[in-house]
Amino acid sequence: MVNLPEPGHRVVVRYILPTGQATDALGELLSADADSVVVDGKRGVERIPHGAIIAAKEVPPPPAPRAPRHRSDDET
Repeated sequence: MVNLPEPGHRVVVRYILPTGQATDALGELLSADADSVVVDGKRGVERIPHGAIIAAKEVPPPPAPRAPRHRSDDET
């Protein structure tokens, strides 16, 4: 079993899809119980069975959004 932080923290969970390919769920940990881990990420809420998990860890918050670049009049 993987060690996860308390719900509310940002995590990345690497797991195996039914096709055999590995993928990551990155987002807020909503819950973790004996059967599965639930992560709310960009693809929505993902329920991941413990048997499919390869690795998991807490990650830092996402970086702040960058300010938009302003184009000068002579740029084309």
